[in-house]
Amino acid sequence: MRSKITGGPTQFLFTAKVLGKYDVKYYQCKQTGFIQTEDPYWLDEAYSSAIATLDLGLMMRNQNMCKDVERIISRDFKADGRFLDYAGGYGIFTRMMRDRGFDFYHTDKYCQNIFSQHFDLSDIEMKAGFDVLTAFEVFEHLVNPLAEIEHLLSYSDNLIFSTEMVPVGIELKPESWWYFVPEIGQHIAFYTEESLQFIAQKFNCNFYTNGSNLHLITKRRVDHNPMFKAKRDKFLVRKLKKLLARLDKQPKARKPLLDADIDYVKSRLTLR
Repeated sequence: MRSKITGGPTQFLFTAKVLGKYDVKYYQCKQTGFIQTEDPYWLDEAYSSAIATLDLGLMMRNQNMCKDVERIISRDFKADGRFLDYAGGYGIFTRMMRDRGFDFYHTDKYCQNIFSQHFDLSDIEMKAGFDVLTAFEVFEHLVNPLAEIEHLLSYSDNLIFSTEMVPVGIELKPESWWYFVPEIGQHIAFYTEESLQFIAQKFNCNFYTNGSNLHLITKRRVDHNPMFKAKRDKFLVRKLKKLLARLDKQPKARKPLLDADIDYVKSRLTLR
C-alpha cells in the first residue's frame, strides 16, 4: 500500500478489530510515520450516527477550543474578520464563538446544524475568503487527506485544526493508544509532526503546533509559534496577569453577538 501523504512505501503495522467485527490492517508511511488503514469499506456503517456515541468529550472539547481559538485569533489574525468552522457537527463551537463576539459560520454535510441555524455556510453569499477556517477532530476521518485538505484551504489561507499526533516512544498497537478507537471505526488516518509538516510544505504553507493536538497550517509566516506549548502558555498567562494587575485593567472583552443574532433569526422566521 502507498502512503496517502507522500505516495511512497508503507509498512504493515498491525491488524485491529474494527466495529467489533472487521479485521482491518493498519500501515505506516516509511518517510513520515503517518498511519492509515486499508481502504475503509466500513465507513457507511461507522457513520450511521455522525457523532460517535463514544465522543463523550464533545462539550468539554468545544469549551477548551473556544479559549484557544479566541486567544490565537485575537493575537495573530483579524478579530473582526469572518470565520468558518468546517465539519462543525451540531454547531456548538460556532454558537459559542459567536457568543464571544466572533463572526463564525458553520458547515457540516453529514450532521444536522442545531445550535447555529441561520449561521450556516449555506446562509451566506460568500463561500470563500474566510480569515480563518477551523476543523476540529476532522483530519483523522479523512479518506483522501491531501485532496480534502486542499479543499479546506480553498476557503481560507489559515487553517486551525485539532488532531492527536502519533505518540513517540511506545509500541504502536490497537490497545496502546486510545486514539485508534477501532470500536467506532471512524478514525482512519493518524498524523505525526513530520507528516503534517510535509502536508504544509506541499501546499506552500507554514506549519505550527503545540506539539500535541492543536495545529496551524497557514500561508503566513509568523515570528513566533501561535499555538504555544502548554507549559510556556501557562507561564505567559501568569506573567500577563501580573502585568495587568499593575496596570489595573483587564483585556477588552468583545461584545457577544447573541442578542443581535436572536433579532436576526426572528426576522428570518417572520419571512416564512
